[in-house]
Amino acid sequence: MSMTPKEYIELRSGGYYVKATRVPLDSIVYEFRNGASPETIRQTFPTLTLEQVYGAITFYLGHQEQVDATIKDAERVWAEFGATHPLPDGLRDRLHAGRGRTARRRDP
Repeated sequence: MSMTPKEYIELRSGGYYVKATRVPLDSIVYEFRNGASPETIRQTFPTLTLEQVYGAITFYLGHQEQVDATIKDAERVWAEFGATHPLPDGLRDRLHAGRGRTARRRDP
């Protein structure tokens, strides 16, 4: 029995998530927009199956305007929060270094 793209995604707490997981759809969308293949996205999120990744991408492509609007709203909220609650310099540096290590692991 084949699932439809809608069956892979659920709306929860104002955002889209891969059904029955903690993985937000926007995380998959960011990877997809940056040119990552579904197989690479699957490696980034090992709790997902390749079928779930394809289902999430298919859902996004079928509901792109709606999902992009949700992502844009979340980015605006985080930007507002960040402006009023800046990270301490040491923490910001550690986060930046961690992101660099993650990027190097993904693109050796």
